[in-house]
Amino acid sequence: MGSFQTPMATRTAAMLETSCGYLLQELQMIWDEVGEDQFEREKVLVDLEHECLQVYRRKVDNANMSRSRLHQELADSEAQYTHLLLSLDERSLPTRPEKMAGTLKEQLGAIAPALQKLQMRKAERMKQFRTVQSQIQKIAAEIAGQSEYDDSLPDIIVNENDLSLKKLEEYQLELRRLHADKNDRLEKVKNYINTIQNLSATLGMDPSMIITKVHPSLNELSGLSKNMSDRILAKLNSTVESLEAEKQSRIEKLRNLGNSLKNLWELMDTPYIERQLFSHISSSTSLTNLSTPGSLAITMIEQAEAEVERLDQLKASKMKELLVKKRTELEEICRRSHMEVPSLSEMEHVVSSIKRGEMDYADLLKSMDEQIARAEDEALSRKMIMEKVEKWALARDEERWLEEYNMDENRYTVSRGAHKNLKRAERARVMVNKIPALVESLIAKTKSWEEERKKVFLYDEVPLLALMQEYNKSRHEKEEDKQRRQREKKLAQSKVVVLHESVMLTRPSTSSRRLDQSVNGGFKRVPTGIQFGTSNVKSPNPNKPIVNDGKGSQGPKKLPPSRFDRYLKEDRASSLSRFSSPFSP
Repeated sequence: MGSFQTPMATRTAAMLETSCGYLLQELQMIWDEVGEDQFEREKVLVDLEHECLQVYRRKVDNANMSRSRLHQELADSEAQYTHLLLSLDERSLPTRPEKMAGTLKEQLGAIAPALQKLQMRKAERMKQFRTVQSQIQKIAAEIAGQSEYDDSLPDIIVNENDLSLKKLEEYQLELRRLHADKNDRLEKVKNYINTIQNLSATLGMDPSMIITKVHPSLNELSGLSKNMSDRILAKLNSTVESLEAEKQSRIEKLRNLGNSLKNLWELMDTPYIERQLFSHISSSTSLTNLSTPGSLAITMIEQAEAEVERLDQLKASKMKELLVKKRTELEEICRRSHMEVPSLSEMEHVVSSIKRGEMDYADLLKSMDEQIARAEDEALSRKMIMEKVEKWALARDEERWLEEYNMDENRYTVSRGAHKNLKRAERARVMVNKIPALVESLIAKTKSWEEERKKVFLYDEVPLLALMQEYNKSRHEKEEDKQRRQREKKLAQSKVVVLHESVMLTRPSTSSRRLDQSVNGGFKRVPTGIQFGTSNVKSPNPNKPIVNDGKGSQGPKKLPPSRFDRYLKEDRASSLSRFSSPFSP
């Protein structure tokens, strides 16, 4: 109590100046008036002091709590400031003092503006991030084929720990990349749609149905944003590929139909007006540059197929006529060149093959054309030899005429047409003299032809070389026979002269008288065996006189082919007898 009483006076004096001191003084007066003892008074004062201490303690605690809260606020502000600086990638702000001084409230007041400015920057940066991220999410959803109204899309979450400009630039780069990807995909979709529209127009199809079947959003009338996902691009690509394959298939079908039409037209000599109806199909250039709408429509292919079917039905009826025409052409070529004509049995075998389905009419006509081409080629190669054969045949005919003419004893008598026969005989002798050289040249050229062609040169199924050799042999035999007859004739004439001279020696008067009569006129001495007269000339052929009273030959005539053929037939037996094995071209 003493310790409490000592400052009591001081506190009391101090409290007198305050309301507490006034109240304590009033309490003392009351106690004095009541007569309260000192102990009670001390007890009350101690209670009062205790209660005052508690009040002060509460106040001090509250003050400490307020100070701690200010410290915490200052620390939080500092931490928030530092976090914002780090998240925004800012080093510092010019509004913040570098060194903090003063009371806590002064320090809080100093950092508050800078912190508020950073928070505003954060909010603005957050807005930028949210905008960029929402656009990225929207474009990514469009690329993935999701609708922007799809509930499955996640909410935009911005990472507040990294709001730097570098991160924002990364998002913006990603956004630009997605924009470019979107534009590329839209361009691809546009190109695919244009290609589908063009191909559909060419093929005669409805492009809107095809595009809608791929995805409804691709149709302009739907009003939806175009789906550009990988799945849709793959479907568009497969659709274009299928349309291209269909186009190529139809082009190939039309090309085959065009070739069939051209073959049938050529086979049946179809008029030009009928061909013009399908000229767009038969032309090879028109099939490679097809861009006209409907040029590959299924109706056009059906029309071409119907035309081919119609021509096929007509082909069967006209094919026999065409075959006969080709056969006649082949036979004519072989006849002109005296070549062997293919046998009819081979043709019948080919026709039976067609009936069995083993060969087509077009193949048969192609085979016939090939045979005609080979025959024309062989005829061209035989042309020079055939010309020489014709010359030889003409010379051979003149040779026969000359032989008959030389056998006529009245060939030198004066009659009408005799001078023409003399001129013809002169020309015939010139031609006959050229026969050996002509035959030798013909033999040489025939041998050269056979060596080149590796086959025997046949003339009406007879080997020409054997025929020429037979002719040479026959000619030599005739020459030898002629020389023999001349020798016999000379011998006979010499015997007649010797006999006549012996007769003249035995009968001189008669011979002298006959000589005088010939000198005085009236008689001529003629050789034995020659008869007089001009009207009847004895010919080797009684039915064919050499001199025909002025109506004879006007010169060498070109023999018809039948005459030479008869000669060949006459010599054929002797020729074939020398060649036991048959010759084939």
